[in-house]
Amino acid sequence: MKITAIRLERRVLDLDPPFPAAWDPDPRRRFEVTLVFVETDEGLTGVGSGDTMDGFEAYEHLFVDRDPLDLERHVRALETIAFHAARYWPLEAALWDLAGKAEGVPTARLCGGAQERLPVYASTGALLSPGDRAETALALREEGFRALKLRIDGTRVEDGLACVRAVREAVGDTMEIAVDLNEGWRMPGDTRPPLEGEVVRQLAGKLRELEVLWLEEPLPTTDPRGLAELRADSRVPLAGGEMTRTVAELDACLEADALDIYQPDAVLAVGLLRAKELALRVLAQGRRFTPHTWTNGIGLLVNLHVAAGVGGGPFLEFPYDPPTWTPERRDFMLAEPLRPDADGYLSVPDRPGLGVVLA
Repeated sequence: MKITAIRLERRVLDLDPPFPAAWDPDPRRRFEVTLVFVETDEGLTGVGSGDTMDGFEAYEHLFVDRDPLDLERHVRALETIAFHAARYWPLEAALWDLAGKAEGVPTARLCGGAQERLPVYASTGALLSPGDRAETALALREEGFRALKLRIDGTRVEDGLACVRAVREAVGDTMEIAVDLNEGWRMPGDTRPPLEGEVVRQLAGKLRELEVLWLEEPLPTTDPRGLAELRADSRVPLAGGEMTRTVAELDACLEADALDIYQPDAVLAVGLLRAKELALRVLAQGRRFTPHTWTNGIGLLVNLHVAAGVGGGPFLEFPYDPPTWTPERRDFMLAEPLRPDADGYLSVPDRPGLGVVLA
């Protein structure tokens, strides 16, 4: 079997209302996704998505006429491209989809097949008042979620802490609460300085008192020593790595015992194969693996397959913050939006490959 063509297709959803300014300093009324189709001479087609793939056409020739199932070779090629240009991991996702179809099994089976479903946490994004956020937490609990994630804006730390406190008071011990500082990456043009170390340490201490599930990206993962010291001093579980550019960065954190939860996104960070390999090292060291999933429905599926395949957890990220961010928006390219069941679990599709069914 050989790759005959790689086709990109962009789809657009008009947003009304647009994303909140807290999520994007330049809110757009359009949500655009790129679909990647890998076509073969035997009639099988793999589908992936998760990033823009801008400029990929210049590198298509590195994959056409190759065996689509030679995943290790393709990953090495993508890593060389990432060094010089962009990260085109949605192509790898399409290749894994194709590999699952060729074998007649879900991609999660190719990743180990450890689990068939994972509990999810509602990953919120809008910055609300403490009272409003407490109300949304109670609504999420009624929907079956047993955990949620709140974001703290580094320029409004006290406001964010007040939200966490209000949610804890509202839900008691009936829900787990994770907190994300988003200090591991920046949106284009965001040149503000990182949070001062003392601010982070004080915040971590207060979050420990609120019994948070984890504190995410309080520092960049390029500072494994600082993370290890914060982890030891605060005794708060730390998470990070969602947008790392290399596996070596994450392995440095593993060697320093800097993180409790590792979160590389398979379509944004290091790819599916490398994420799977890292997950096995992480789990062998007694740490957790639960990837970032904040792209679209296909990106969520990719990360579900790798996390379920290796036995990740304790929860999988489920981007959900109505009315702005809903399954209908996130998954508009799919025939049916992805939703957890009444128990708060998201199941691996039983179809071969990733289980993508496009609208």
